Amino acid sequence: MKKFGIFSMVAALALTATIGFAGCSTASESSGSSQVAEDNSLQKIKDSGKFILGLDATFKPMGYTDENDQIVGFDIDVAEEVCKRMGVELVKQPINWETKETDLEVGKCDCIWNGMSISPERAEKMNLSDPYMKNAMVFVVKSDSLVTSIDDLKTAKIAVQNGSTAQDILEKSEIKDTITVSAIATNVEALQQLEMGLCDAVFLDKIVADYEIKTSGKALKVLPEGLEEEEYAIGFRKNDQKLRDEVQKILVEMKKDGKLAEISTKWFGSDITTVKAD
Repeated sequence: MKKFGIFSMVAALALTATIGFAGCSTASESSGSSQVAEDNSLQKIKDSGKFILGLDATFKPMGYTDENDQIVGFDIDVAEEVCKRMGVELVKQPINWETKETDLEVGKCDCIWNGMSISPERAEKMNLSDPYMKNAMVFVVKSDSLVTSIDDLKTAKIAVQNGSTAQDILEKSEIKDTITVSAIATNVEALQQLEMGLCDAVFLDKIVADYEIKTSGKALKVLPEGLEEEEYAIGFRKNDQKLRDEVQKILVEMKKDGKLAEISTKWFGSDITTVKAD
């Protein structure tokens, strides 16, 4: 009986210790997990009262600096409405497009919202919204150019924005080994080089090309065939899920109540947005 009693006591103590350690371990792991999962991105914006949007301020018509030195555009109008519904102020922060991921990560801005095409590389580095608009990558040449198809560009000098998906697509294309790629800081400068005869074509977003040709009256044309179709999305920091989801929720609301269509019609003549309202 004595031996049995001692054994029982030891077993009980061992079991108690095991449960105690397990409890401590679970609490610790739970605490660590909550720290990792903590996301105050939305609350931070509401507390500061400001939502900082990073953009290349030359990207017509999505977000650019107009003749009055004001940053305007389709994305800007949409972001203004989103901020109005969030109860915060929109702050427009021009950035270098080539370093956008770094600027976002270090906190220079709260999102990248500027006709940004979705790519696997960007999806890996950023927390992307759902697509909100379709796009295609096209070649622009002078109106009097004898170039009529991609085949005519096989030995051409082609300008492209540095750090853009257009640059990535062009450098992976079938014609990459025969063309000369000239990486330029902005699409505006690339088109200027085309007008001056410093390159044979510019490879860029169709939305941008169509808008620039329509509003500027420049003697340029878009070739009927491009290389790839794309979609635009908004980029947030990887852990900023609550902020990302709040913006996405408001975009869906704007699609349902017609505000998104109103802004799109203002800039493009019709609703070309692809936000799903259900």
